[in-house]
Amino acid sequence: MKKTILVTGARGYIASYIQNSNKDKFNWIKMTRDDADFSNPDEVEKFVKSQKFDICLHTAANATTAVCEENPELAANINVESTKRIVDACKEKGARLIFCSTEQIFNGKENHGPFKEDEEPKAVTVYGQNKIDCEKYINDSGVDAVILRFSWMMGLSFAGVKASPSIVKNVLNAIMYQKPTLFTCNERRCMTYAKHLAEQFDKIAELPTGVYHVASSNDMTTYESACFVAREMGITEENIEKYILPNTERYSDRFRDYRLDSSKLEEMGIKFGDFKSDVREILKDFSLSK
Repeated sequence: MKKTILVTGARGYIASYIQNSNKDKFNWIKMTRDDADFSNPDEVEKFVKSQKFDICLHTAANATTAVCEENPELAANINVESTKRIVDACKEKGARLIFCSTEQIFNGKENHGPFKEDEEPKAVTVYGQNKIDCEKYINDSGVDAVILRFSWMMGLSFAGVKASPSIVKNVLNAIMYQKPTLFTCNERRCMTYAKHLAEQFDKIAELPTGVYHVASSNDMTTYESACFVAREMGITEENIEKYILPNTERYSDRFRDYRLDSSKLEEMGIKFGDFKSDVREILKDFSLSK
């Protein structure tokens, strides 16, 4: 018998990709802004408690750094307080929670990644701290939960799935619109083709309770990664120099490295690759290879 999944943020990139790839494996209840305003935890609680489901895939969040920094109380209501209501509802119903966390819980670390799941988090942004607070509440609650810490997820839009900004999308826009775009030199982060998450979601849904890192490996800076994407698209060095620009000012005070080590998932048969292979696969899938 198919399990029923309540998915929050159902129109978002990750949620819609997972649903698209697993539409026949589960029954889906799609929760969107039309059902509840996540800045109002009471509305969220009311809707979630009214539904019958086996699993809640909680992807909804405000992940825009500037918005969270400028409106910390709003961010706390959306990202933390509403999550607490979902956690409590799942525990009351005996449902499993799959919670989407982030690499950003490590953006305050002075030591470099890749980080494993047992590394102590430290964040210097409101959004990163929001996710730390959520993880702590989940762990303290005793709910059956799988916490997925995502790296920067990549991909392009297709029918029914609207991609979020990613390194591939940003490079493509810079070249297509001849718009010089800055890419950070002082950071390293993992970047992962969302397709690999979506296609392995049925296995992820059966994981033992715990925390897991979802990431393809990457040793390049974000600027170096952008240059690689452009070269794989067949862009000339002249145009790369013109439109893919190094941002040496951002994070010049302290190099950021919040890469994730995904070996725990790999040991359980859920494999992610490396950034270069992921980029080549995306470009092949969307007929953008050189």
